[in-house]
Parts: sequence; structure tokens; C-alpha cells
Amino acid sequence: MEGHFITFEGTEGCGKSTQIDLLATRLRERGLTVRTLREPGGTPIGEEIRHTLQHSLHNNAMTPEAELLLINASRAQLVREVLRPALAGGEFVLCDRFYDSTVAYQGYGRGLDLEKVRSVIDFAVGSTRPELTILLHVSVAVSEARREKRLSGVRDRMEDLDRAFFERVEKGFLSIAAAEPKRVRLIDAMQSVEQVQGQIWKLVEPLL
Repeated sequence: MEGHFITFEGTEGCGKSTQIDLLATRLRERGLTVRTLREPGGTPIGEEIRHTLQHSLHNNAMTPEAELLLINASRAQLVREVLRPALAGGEFVLCDRFYDSTVAYQGYGRGLDLEKVRSVIDFAVGSTRPELTILLHVSVAVSEARREKRLSGVRDRMEDLDRAFFERVEKGFLSIAAAEPKRVRLIDAMQSVEQVQGQIWKLVEPLL
């Protein structure tokens, strides 16, 4: 039996990690096999790429084009090494970011040509696509406040970007949701954790 592939999207501080953990717990309580993944990362190669992209002390000069290709190199490895085998084994796969983040961050945020961005994504993922994408939406101001509150002392190149960048990213995510309303389901993440969790469950339960 083929598994189910659900992705979680949204800007920084929208609560993806919390909601993925809550959903994974609830699905496991139903006796289902659940795998949680993150992007970039999810494989040994992908985690090394993640470090280069976000935390390396030598990544200041990275170009948007290099960023796009590195993210999709990590993604191509994840899809083939982990994601496809998990789905073939009937697992529920919950992924913290997938290709919608690339369209929003590298396409809208960085200003790269959207057609070229999608072409690189297509090459990386092939036919492996999420059946449901949960887009958790918070305002740019709330995102900023939450990012500042959770500062860990570990440098993150992506979180250091300015407000104008994240405003473009927000526009990108909303454009994606408007273009694919059946797959991408927009949830107001300014609500309580419990309210958001309840809305997510209403979307996921029919897949069981």
C-alpha cells in the first residue's frame, strides 16, 4: 500500500515543527508508521548541505543560483534515498519544507526566474509530489518577533535576511496557495496551538 506524503510550509516562526510533532504523535497513536523529515537535510549528504547553506562561516558570498542548486541537490538525495522507499513501504511522511519553500524563498525572495526555479525542482523531485501541503501563515511582524525570541546563538544565514526579503517570501507562499488551493491548504497560525492542530487534523483524517 502506498503511503501518504504531507508537507508543511510557512515562513520562519510559523510553528511547523510543533505541528509536525503533534500530528506525528496522533498518527502513531492510530498505529501508523510515521516518518518526519526536514529540508534541506534528511540524509547525511543533505545535512552537510544544510550546514553549508545555513551555518557555515564561509557562506556569505553564496549566490542565489548556488543556493538554489544546493537546496535541490539535498532534495534529490532525500527523494531517492528516503522519501520514495518510505512511501513505497506505506509510511506516513511528514516533511518540514519541500519545493514550495524553494519557489517562495529562492524564486520570490531572491528574485530568481520562477520558470527556471521550477525546472530545477522538477529535475530534483521527478514525479514525487505531496498530496497535501499545509501552509501555516503568520504576519511578517509576528515571524520577526518569534525569530528573535528563539535565537540560539547559532548563526543561521537564512534567518538573518531583512524584512523586505520575508515580505516577498510571504507574497510567494500566498501566490502558491492561490494557484493550487486543492493541494495547498492555508491555515491561520496566529491561532492557539490547539486550534491549529484541530484544523490540521480535519485535513489529514480523510487520508486515513
